[in-house]
Amino acid sequence: MSLYIAALNSGSNGNCYYVGNEHEAVLIDVGISCREVERRMARLGLQISKVKAIFISHEHSDHISGLSVLCRKYNIPVYITPGTMLHGRLMLDCVVNFTGHQPINIGSLTITAFSKLHDAADPYSFVVTNSNITIGVFTDLGAVCANLTRYFKLCHAAFLEANYDEQMLDGGRYPYFLKRRISGGKGHLSNAQALQLFIEHRPPFMSHLLLSHLSKDNNCPDLALELFKQHAGDVHVAVASRYAETALYKVDGQKAAPARVIQTIQMSFFD
Repeated sequence: MSLYIAALNSGSNGNCYYVGNEHEAVLIDVGISCREVERRMARLGLQISKVKAIFISHEHSDHISGLSVLCRKYNIPVYITPGTMLHGRLMLDCVVNFTGHQPINIGSLTITAFSKLHDAADPYSFVVTNSNITIGVFTDLGAVCANLTRYFKLCHAAFLEANYDEQMLDGGRYPYFLKRRISGGKGHLSNAQALQLFIEHRPPFMSHLLLSHLSKDNNCPDLALELFKQHAGDVHVAVASRYAETALYKVDGQKAAPARVIQTIQMSFFD
């Protein structure tokens, strides 16, 4: 069975990632408004009725700002830790706690969370598995840790943070304390750090890599894309935008086949 993936938005202005099959889907984070989630999913031919759960990585506003409205409007359960709930000051109706490395079944999807290095109360990344296909959502990473390496090696496709170019950050306008926060081990992953992870630990069956959470001021989509394409081989590499949804990608585990982008989906397929 194939999985379909898209970034509805990716960046410091909001993060929201879609992973699903023909029958059910999950969202990882809702950092854009309910209205924008609806609009962007509709443009991709996706129906919110297929979203059976929302998983929240941490409490920063670019990951939760649209959460309350969306989950209440559609009565979608939210999987979140107590620490994230507390520090995010969230009031939600349908909350389910989760624990790292403990799989959660949502229909035929299996979601596994693992802790990561980030300056939040209780931050997690996620992998979503359906049958033999695994998708990783790996953003807001201060450094490459053993957990990240372990789960990255399992992925047929991944959203991977490439937040900043080191030279652009060093020479940019940000104050020193903010530069230190970004690059200090619990902030964000640089292009170089993400590329090293990709080169050293990507599995032979990986087919798609979506570079995510790029900084508006300290990175350039073309720069990051060109850097990774030099080492991509037959992996399809794209940049997840901070301004619009990506295309909808089909991941089927058939590495020998060309990377396929689903530009138009028949609405009946998702009915």
